[in-house]
Amino acid sequence: MFRIGLRDTKAHFRRFIMSIIAIALGVAFVVGSFCFREMLNDQVSQMMGSNSDADVYVRGATEQKKDGEDSFGSYNSTYNEISTDIIPDIEKVDGVVSADATHQLSNAVLLDHNGDAMATIGAPTLVIGVDEHDPWRSAHFVSGGYPQTDSEIALLQDTADKAGLETGDKAKLIVDGEAREMTVSGVFTTDSSQLGAILILARPGFVEHTLQQENEDTSSVQSIGVYGSKTTPLDEAAQQQLADRINQELPKSVDAHAVTGDSVRDDATKSIQDQLGFIQPLILIFAAIALFVGAFIIANTFTMIVRESMRGYALLRSVGASPLQVFASVLVQAVILGLVGSGIGVLLGWGLLELIAKGMTSSGMPLSGSPAPSATDVIIGVIVGVVVTIIGATLPAKTAATAPPIQAMNETVNPEKPVKARGWIGIVMVAVGAAWWVLCYLGAAKRADWQWLRDLGPGWTLGLGAGFVVIGAIVCAPAFVAPAAKVLGWIPSKMFPVTGKLATRNIGRAKRRTANTAAALFIGVAIVSCLGVVASSMKTSVSDLVDNNVNADYVAMTASMTQPISSKAVDAVEDTEGVGASSAVSMLPTVKVTNATKTIMPTTSKVDLFTKIAPVERQDGDAAKAIENGEAVIGRTVANDKHWKIGGTIDLKSENTSVDEQATNQAAEAYQKQIESQATALQQEAQRLASSGDVSGAQSKAKEAESIVKQAQNTDPKQFVRMKTETKKEQVKIGAIVDDALYSDGIIISLPTAERLTSKDMMMVTQIYVQAKPGANVEQLGKDLKKAVKPFYTISVLTRDEFKSSMSSMINSMLSIIYALLALSIIIAIFGIVNTLALNVSERTKEIGLLRAIGTSNGQVRGMLAIEAVILSVFGTLVGIVVGVAAGVVIRIAYESQGMTTLAIPWDQLVLFLVVAILVGLIASISPARRALKQPVLNAVASE
Repeated sequence: MFRIGLRDTKAHFRRFIMSIIAIALGVAFVVGSFCFREMLNDQVSQMMGSNSDADVYVRGATEQKKDGEDSFGSYNSTYNEISTDIIPDIEKVDGVVSADATHQLSNAVLLDHNGDAMATIGAPTLVIGVDEHDPWRSAHFVSGGYPQTDSEIALLQDTADKAGLETGDKAKLIVDGEAREMTVSGVFTTDSSQLGAILILARPGFVEHTLQQENEDTSSVQSIGVYGSKTTPLDEAAQQQLADRINQELPKSVDAHAVTGDSVRDDATKSIQDQLGFIQPLILIFAAIALFVGAFIIANTFTMIVRESMRGYALLRSVGASPLQVFASVLVQAVILGLVGSGIGVLLGWGLLELIAKGMTSSGMPLSGSPAPSATDVIIGVIVGVVVTIIGATLPAKTAATAPPIQAMNETVNPEKPVKARGWIGIVMVAVGAAWWVLCYLGAAKRADWQWLRDLGPGWTLGLGAGFVVIGAIVCAPAFVAPAAKVLGWIPSKMFPVTGKLATRNIGRAKRRTANTAAALFIGVAIVSCLGVVASSMKTSVSDLVDNNVNADYVAMTASMTQPISSKAVDAVEDTEGVGASSAVSMLPTVKVTNATKTIMPTTSKVDLFTKIAPVERQDGDAAKAIENGEAVIGRTVANDKHWKIGGTIDLKSENTSVDEQATNQAAEAYQKQIESQATALQQEAQRLASSGDVSGAQSKAKEAESIVKQAQNTDPKQFVRMKTETKKEQVKIGAIVDDALYSDGIIISLPTAERLTSKDMMMVTQIYVQAKPGANVEQLGKDLKKAVKPFYTISVLTRDEFKSSMSSMINSMLSIIYALLALSIIIAIFGIVNTLALNVSERTKEIGLLRAIGTSNGQVRGMLAIEAVILSVFGTLVGIVVGVAAGVVIRIAYESQGMTTLAIPWDQLVLFLVVAILVGLIASISPARRALKQPVLNAVASE
């Protein structure tokens, strides 16, 4: 029977091609998802090995429940901060070459050689404080060296290449909105790719001083990196020995503990890899779609093969073959098909990853992780492909094995099972899904104040509803095939009376097969339609928000999300001739609302925002008056969450770090006294030696005293800076609750209140809205504003249309990758339609032969099959559009409070889907029609 299975595989290999393609694409997604995850894991592991390369880290000894950052990359820290005052004690430990708390700036922007701001897709711009005294071991200079002064920087080679800068060139670095003239001291590489990050090295004193100007406390850090060698990393045993020696010398009062660098790197790597874990399930969703479609294609293929081979199986049964042996001969073909398809899929997945890696490299995010599949990936891919193939072939194999020999000899076709019960079950499931969506609406619209519904959240109700609706639609689809065929076939029946009626009748003859084939197309179209409605609603909501709520003529924004607009830039904009009203919107990162259930960052702005720039339409109270009176304006969503009412209060707390002038002066004076004491002692010793006749010793001591004084004169005064933290609290009355989408999810306080809580330097201005004076030339104002912000380099002045376009482009870029993946799943669905038509043609060989014998032309046969394919394709597309649009509408309602205020259905996109469905049907019918007409009429009539 094994040899029979091999022979049948060879005989029907051409029939297997589409099944092999479907399996290969599904397995490619599966293998690709695992390979991509491993490639990212490999990349992260390499980066952490380079970027956190200290041999030992000294960190807090008390476990905390907050997130932190290490020197070069973010990871979850669960330990208290430690004082940098212990660094001298660490450096005294035997085996310690250097110990340093590396600081970094993340709010800087580098300008390229043309003076344009350098931006990256997701990757950060980091200014890292290292120099030749506190080097970064993984940095290898290809030219120049570490910065020697505060006006020098060193660039990563990838950064230098993109910026068009070389060692010795002048460059501009924007820090806190201010441009600084820098000289490139060197260009370096690192041991691993930095995923497109812009890395800049600067003197530690420059970075610390900048952070102190931003009122950040540099005297406390998450960890201190310790090197046992400046050139060669220590092995694990040596790291542990060094950590043990440090722990013996650390005073218990400092609440610090030394751990090996490997352990820190392992923890950081795992944390980042966990954060990137969402990517794999996303890709596996599309793999599931592809394999779902592939299973139907395989089932159809084997149904055709079994039907054509039924007489052969009957003969085998007649000569003594058992049903199990016949069943096994079919499964042998399935295993071979699965192995071939899986093997191609593994190679295809590997190839796709290579293309993705090259694409990311060309787009500025080079990867050094290996995209090659591991042995485990290959095994998983092959198992998945073979199992799906066996599942698809099982039912046809059962038919071949269990059909009585006499019936098999006559190739009697069993009538299709009734689908009425299945239809009712599916309808009930769709109704249950719709009920979950209604609950989602009630919860989002605050129509039902049920605690369990609030705890469940919109995500679960949306997901449960979608699951029931999609599965229910697939279950009940066979019951609607015949009615849908009559409706969709009405126009073709009128245009082509003979072929149209035949096609409509034929569609209803295999309801389950038709519905299963349409289901593949339905899922892909449903997801695309849903995303289309969501994206269109988001863009329309943003557009309506700007058109209906914002009266600004221009909006000033920065090129980087982390780069605030400086106060000088705000003054330059507000002082521009022709400006009538303006409002700078500032985030308050140090201010927390202590009596709110969720973390909300308050903002502040002038009263012009509410009176002229974006007047409030729906509110309780008066927002403008509340800001004038120093009260808070609360968004409706926030107020409902905490059940806040007008007249209530919010509790604000701010921890402000600033330079402690007194402690700084005391530290500088103490150092000066220490130097004077040492110099005096040396001078006295020199005098004693001179009086005793030791002229040489006296001169040596005098030079030593002179050297100490000279060294003190060259000491950087920044090292004496001491910081202090001051906590400020305010209880602010709620003066208005606003429903408008622009404010519904925020808390706005007055500028005087904000200034009492935090300094102006800590207010992050994100946008400036500008309105022209009445009668002013708006176009000329735009030119003047661009001229005013030009010295600040990173600030862009956008018109209303440009502002809306920038928001829409961000939405489009987020959806582009998902659309591309869904396009592949729809392509697989096309194979399903081709396969189903081929099976229909196979089952109706005699029927088509009789039609041709009585005078039906080749064109009419082609037309009949084309109409069948179009009806099948349009049926799946229409069901997908209905379900997808319904899901999009529910999502829009659920997230109305998040700013998705306007429902926009992309009718042009949906019409395009239908047009594409018709084209898909026409294209899919070509191959089956050619096969039907290829067989001579007499052979077709005599086939049964």
